[in-house]
Amino acid sequence: MQNNFFNQVYQTVKQIPKGKVATYGQIALLCGNPKMSRQVGWALHQNPQPGVIPCHRVVFANGSLASGFAFGGIEIQTCLLQEEGVEVINGKVNLNKYRWEI
Repeated sequence: MQNNFFNQVYQTVKQIPKGKVATYGQIALLCGNPKMSRQVGWALHQNPQPGVIPCHRVVFANGSLASGFAFGGIEIQTCLLQEEGVEVINGKVNLNKYRWEI
């Protein structure tokens, strides 16, 4: 089950366009398991393809960046998002402006 769910997470996160973000809960919902947002975080923490699976585009429900971003911390996540045109203010993204709408 875990590997299948993780693979669903990776495939879903790959679809988030540059310049957009999704929340952990949004990814869990899209994977058919709306109560598994923590497992989404765990899956992304184990990202087998950094740079291919854009885990930096996933944020908390309030737009906050993950302080435990697995691939360099909040500073790296901020830089990666800003390079894609996503404005980060005080460690937060404006979800009204940058949320990936499906």
